[in-house]
Amino acid sequence: MNLSGFLFNNYKKTNNNGVVTWSSPSNIALVKYWGKKEHQIPENPSISFTLDACKTITEVTFETKTNNETFSFEVFLDEKAKPDFHPKIETFFKRIEAYLPFLKDFHFTIKTRNTFPHSSGIASSASGMSALALCLMSIEKELSDANLTEEYFIQKASFLARLGSGSACRSLEGDLVVWGHHPAIKGSSDYFGVKYPYQVHEVFKNYHDTILLVDKGEKQVSSTVGHNLMHGHPFAKQRFKQAVDNITNIKEILKTGNLEAFIALVESEALTLHAMMMTSMPYFILMKPNTLEIINKIWAFRKETGLPICFTLDAGANVHVLYPQKDSEIIYEFIKTQLVGYCQNGHYICDRIGFGAKQL
Repeated sequence: MNLSGFLFNNYKKTNNNGVVTWSSPSNIALVKYWGKKEHQIPENPSISFTLDACKTITEVTFETKTNNETFSFEVFLDEKAKPDFHPKIETFFKRIEAYLPFLKDFHFTIKTRNTFPHSSGIASSASGMSALALCLMSIEKELSDANLTEEYFIQKASFLARLGSGSACRSLEGDLVVWGHHPAIKGSSDYFGVKYPYQVHEVFKNYHDTILLVDKGEKQVSSTVGHNLMHGHPFAKQRFKQAVDNITNIKEILKTGNLEAFIALVESEALTLHAMMMTSMPYFILMKPNTLEIINKIWAFRKETGLPICFTLDAGANVHVLYPQKDSEIIYEFIKTQLVGYCQNGHYICDRIGFGAKQL
């Protein structure tokens, strides 16, 4: 793809001041990406459910300034100054400056909050970076002489969000988003996420995700370090091929509503992700004993009842319990009575499929 279409040089040099606000959700990958090339390009394609309740709300106030030699911004989380966020925002601005060259013309006040507790163990980088990218795109739209189409707006926002956090590019739309080029997915790209363009069976509508917060602590190994450990990993090539094959396979699953095949693919993907961590060098384990207890309980309950409950994991100890709306009552009762006891302080979050970001 020719990325020059995202370069932005035509904006009104006026003393614009203003404020924009976006909310953007988190997402959970069904087929995972683990390992990336330069410039946040994924080693393999991925597909994710967009969430609904777990989201970040970001307000950006922009004011013109006289010195346009450096970036100028301040960041607040829940109304408290967060200077420790500065290095990540600075890096993000450096990566996207060529595409938004007005960044040094303004002082930005970035106020952000999550609908989930900051210490909950839910990664906020996807929702946070996508919300910030959308705010910056709204500013571009205000400054631009061009008539930006909705498609261009979302595509470029996803492209920018990816440069802040890879999985952030999957948070702008819903209910299913693909990131990474795949020959079987029309319009798919390594540079931005695209809304899944094919038929999805009714059973996947309003799918539930109950997130069991096993460990709220900071991960021993960051995702950035984990991705880099895929360089030279003995099983990397096989893993990337497996992910490509699983994207092919999930197309038919999503079309037919084959929940048995869905469960097998999604759980295999989750365990493969953690197998890559355990077989890297240096190796590491992010699952906790209670993660495994929950998984075994889910397997036993599914065998006993035949109900289509399954789990997936992100790069951490928490467990996402996935199940369809039609079986939600009995499965949620099982979660409350049998699984919540394995959560740190009994904390969990009830979520479901959502439909992307919104301007507020």
